[in-house]
Amino acid sequence: MGSGQPTVLVVEDEAAQQEILGYNLEAEGFRVVRAGNGEEGLMMVAEESPDIIVLDWMLPNLSGIEVCRQIKSRPETRATPVIMLSARTEDADRVRGLETGADDYVVKPYSVLELMARVRAQLRRVRPSSVGVRLEFDDIVLDSETHRVTRSGAALKLGPTEFRLLSTFMEKPGRVWSREQLLDRVWGRDIYVDSRTVDVHVGRLRKALCAHGGPDPVRTVRGAGYALG
Repeated sequence: MGSGQPTVLVVEDEAAQQEILGYNLEAEGFRVVRAGNGEEGLMMVAEESPDIIVLDWMLPNLSGIEVCRQIKSRPETRATPVIMLSARTEDADRVRGLETGADDYVVKPYSVLELMARVRAQLRRVRPSSVGVRLEFDDIVLDSETHRVTRSGAALKLGPTEFRLLSTFMEKPGRVWSREQLLDRVWGRDIYVDSRTVDVHVGRLRKALCAHGGPDPVRTVRGAGYALG
């Protein structure tokens, strides 16, 4: 998926399970970060801003339930999907996990293929363009599978960076993205790019979107960043 690929945080204390999960997620094209306990998991949530978290219930010291509770209690991470993994099979345990805020609950031993499908399903909700979903905003249509964008039926020519910028904007129309947030999402955390580069590419995106006429749909929010609509 290149830069801007979805980040999955795996919080699992069993080294073999962590390796299997990491290997399969990376094979699916995701960027994977790992944590071996609850405290490290919370630290990675703050540092990496993952798009989705795969969280084991039975962790040393700080349990997965408590980690999930803290993630869901914070405004900045409340919307981040959490898939809870657990060897607990009782309905009461499943209910407890979901009531704590987990978005999905998978019982061990699990099918890796099924877990990958559940990860994609959650990502489809929070980052639809990352899993090939067609996005629409007013007269703009973005097809992330074919990598094509049209406006009022006319094809637009966008470079790869502009395409990822537009994907980000169209996933959450109206949301104001800071330059730093756009750098993380579009360029990735592992690449150093000056924040002014964002302005250059937003300018290119605007030019491409208005190539066949129509109002500029990208809004500059002074002192905050950019938004679509």
